[in-house]
Amino acid sequence: MENKASHILQTGQRVMRFEADAVNSVADRLDEEFIRAVNLIAEAGSKLVLCGVGKSGHIARKLAATFSSCGVPAVFLHAAEAIHGDLGVFQPGDPTLVFSKSGSTQEVVRLLPVFKKMHSPVIAIVGNIDSPVAEDADIVLDASVQREADPLGLMPTASSTVMLALGDALASTVAEIRGFTREEFANYHPGGQLGRNLLLSVEAVMQPLEKVACVQPGENLREVVISMTRSPLGAACVVNREGHLLGILTDGDIRRLLAAEVNILQQKVEQWMTRSPIYITPERLLGDALRVMEERTSQISVLPVVRGERLQVVGLLRLHDAYQPTVADK
Repeated sequence: MENKASHILQTGQRVMRFEADAVNSVADRLDEEFIRAVNLIAEAGSKLVLCGVGKSGHIARKLAATFSSCGVPAVFLHAAEAIHGDLGVFQPGDPTLVFSKSGSTQEVVRLLPVFKKMHSPVIAIVGNIDSPVAEDADIVLDASVQREADPLGLMPTASSTVMLALGDALASTVAEIRGFTREEFANYHPGGQLGRNLLLSVEAVMQPLEKVACVQPGENLREVVISMTRSPLGAACVVNREGHLLGILTDGDIRRLLAAEVNILQQKVEQWMTRSPIYITPERLLGDALRVMEERTSQISVLPVVRGERLQVVGLLRLHDAYQPTVADK
């Protein structure tokens, strides 16, 4: 059983490393053709058409979505369906990105004269640069691999990964030279957690001050537990008389004190609070807050929200609030 488990891990690692090496090899081969392809897409005044069939078609479909997400209008064209009416998506001059491992996929080869008739410049991502598709394309990107990564060397593994990586490189480079911004990216991703992180401010999802347990450093822990029970947000902000943040005490802190058999009833808050806690301001983006809370050795589940240099407490952000859908998300 142990030998079988070891073999499984070794096989998985070998496949992934083989694919990584294949991508690195293709990256080293990027040349003037890649520059021409980027400039063609970036300067085109029309949409980008991505065409393929089979596994190459799946890659093309994914990349059409990637280009669209970074501000390049793009559509997927199934090579087999194209000759049965789907060519209607074309407008004269639309650049076309075609995918073919062999470079001789018949459905794609049959379309090349049609693309030329439509004055569509063709960028070919192929696994064989000495192929019919490569010969007829205006720009050729070499996606050849030494062999596939699977044990038989037959399944589209390394070849499809390389195609995907090349397409991602094109889309990312086009976005960069066009000056694509985070604000524009947010406009194309208004839904889901990604949209929330880019569009919503901390203030939009935080718990307001009136719902937050705020206590004085001189209070005893019994009083704090009562306050936290009335305002069950997972923490109490420790503030001075003006409401400026001094520290924080969390549910976890209370549990650890109980587990240590500390007689907490008469203990003072200032003895056990976390002083100078991490905080965030209300105008920051939700995504910024999540990075503060999650990208740590020990995650933070609650974050005081403060305003001004004197750290006036205005609310509390819970990790739950950051991920909880709002009415706007539904």
